[in-house]
Amino acid sequence: MITLALHVDYIKVRPVEKAIENAEELTAELKAVDVREALVAFLAAEEGDSEEAANEIVRQVEEHARNVKAERIVVYPYVHLTDRPANPSLAFTLTKKVAEKLNEDGFETVRAPFGWYKSFELKVKGHPLSELSKRVSGKEAEVVSQSIVQEAQTKSEFFILQPDGRLIPVKDFDFSKHRNLEVFANYEIKKSRVYERTPEHITLMREHEIAQPEPGSDVGNLRWLPKGRLMKKLIERYITDMCVGEGAVEVETPLMYDFAHPALEKYLNRFPARQYIVISDKDKFFLRFAACFGQFLIASDAQISYRNLPLRIFELTRYSFRREKSGEVAGLRRLRAFTMPDMHTLTPDLDTAKEDFAKQFGMSYKFMSAIESEYEVAFRILKEWYEQNKEWYAEFAKKVGRPMLIEMFDKRYAYFITKFEFNVVDSLQKCTALSTVQIDVENAERFNINYVDRDGTKKRPYILHASISGAVERDIYAILEKQGMIRTNGGVPQYPLWLAPTQVRIIPVSEDQLDYARALLHSCKGKVRADLDDRNESLSKRIREAEKEWCSYIAVVGKEEQANGIVTVRKRGNKEQFKMSLEELITEITEKTAGFPFEELSLPKEISRRFAFI
Repeated sequence: MITLALHVDYIKVRPVEKAIENAEELTAELKAVDVREALVAFLAAEEGDSEEAANEIVRQVEEHARNVKAERIVVYPYVHLTDRPANPSLAFTLTKKVAEKLNEDGFETVRAPFGWYKSFELKVKGHPLSELSKRVSGKEAEVVSQSIVQEAQTKSEFFILQPDGRLIPVKDFDFSKHRNLEVFANYEIKKSRVYERTPEHITLMREHEIAQPEPGSDVGNLRWLPKGRLMKKLIERYITDMCVGEGAVEVETPLMYDFAHPALEKYLNRFPARQYIVISDKDKFFLRFAACFGQFLIASDAQISYRNLPLRIFELTRYSFRREKSGEVAGLRRLRAFTMPDMHTLTPDLDTAKEDFAKQFGMSYKFMSAIESEYEVAFRILKEWYEQNKEWYAEFAKKVGRPMLIEMFDKRYAYFITKFEFNVVDSLQKCTALSTVQIDVENAERFNINYVDRDGTKKRPYILHASISGAVERDIYAILEKQGMIRTNGGVPQYPLWLAPTQVRIIPVSEDQLDYARALLHSCKGKVRADLDDRNESLSKRIREAEKEWCSYIAVVGKEEQANGIVTVRKRGNKEQFKMSLEELITEITEKTAGFPFEELSLPKEISRRFAFI
């Protein structure tokens, strides 16, 4: 069941004509509903709903009524809240049950007629708790941010911004030379999120033992295996170093927050995400869906001067939680628990915010290059803000040097006036945002964040929300999807060298070279990620398996190599072989990975000692 609860000054309802053949008979009470100072619960029963769902809706509505101190409740059957309505007989039964139970529990309850087209007039109060939407299935309640409801009601227009600054409606743009941009534009307009078949990255994350779904947890929660954990750790270190290198102060904040905290309650309904709810000692908490709460509360308590601005606060959240729709949860692309590098920048004015926004655009570009991703750029903009800043956006278009997607929305459904995203297109033509930065014009007020200006007065900063890499899991998704498509098209897939679980696979031709190979392996320690295939298998089989694992370099050691203190190297994607010293090979790899973090892989170095996770 879904309910949209509105705290109103009044509501007036009049039935007009029957909407279904078996509409209920109109009593005097149903013919004219006129109630003042009430909580109106628009209610839709869905397929599979039961009495348990009705009871949970009653509990949620009563809690909301007590919070807003409403003594009267109007139950309004409103099938338009769902795209999978229950049959009318069940819907009527559950709607009546909700109204009866509310009445039994001491609330003055009025019900609008079921099965009728109705005209209604109401006036909603303007306080933070006046609007709340929830979905319940059985005994489970899903809290839905009001921002999600408002986003669905917002009118968006889509354009392509050319490098020369021209803005062209999507329908008039020639996509013949920009196929991925066309896919991205269509995806954003149609918003089809569900996969019809298994995407490349899910197949690859199993084959390469990157990660697995955790059957002992909720859907969208993963177990990370050593190779995946290595890649994840390296990306986490890289993005942390990048943000701290830009002057961000690094903090750590809680995973769980009080639902009743006044600032958090308001923010909860301005962020388009579904929540996990935790009950502790009868109090209700939610699991964070970003690091915003903790960082804003830190900033609220801090003594900040204009001299400190711009002020950046950073946290790598392991984990953030969002209750994505179960049908949309897929592999590494859309999860319910994920790692989000989150940076917030306090700026004194919009001009400074724009400067930092542009700087963080450059940081995002650098990160996307680091993971060797192909992407499409999108800006999402409040129309009024775009009209005031056309030349600024034209500069971005010129800098990117290729067409970008622009979504212009007519009213703010969340806290930001603009944001950019770097989006990837995957093997099944679904699109996913990685890097993103937003300009926030609400939360300094909401969280009482101030700075002392030159004249000694307190002022509110503007806030930039930045996830320069996006969710780390999505970065790995993007890498695997790109390489999976390369493989499908007959190319040679490979990891970015700095992220490859095995950079060098050492393979001795026979047991006679095993001790020499072990000495080479020891020389690689702490410099490059190397392992040793010491198994008693044919050379060709061991080479094939190294290629299947996408090892960046294969170093073969035979009698000649041992005698001359060299290795014969095969570079991935290159059929030629090169003879060089191990030191030369190490130098080549370290030069190519300069500026990136290094970690050893936490698997046995000798392949014979490894076991299969799957």
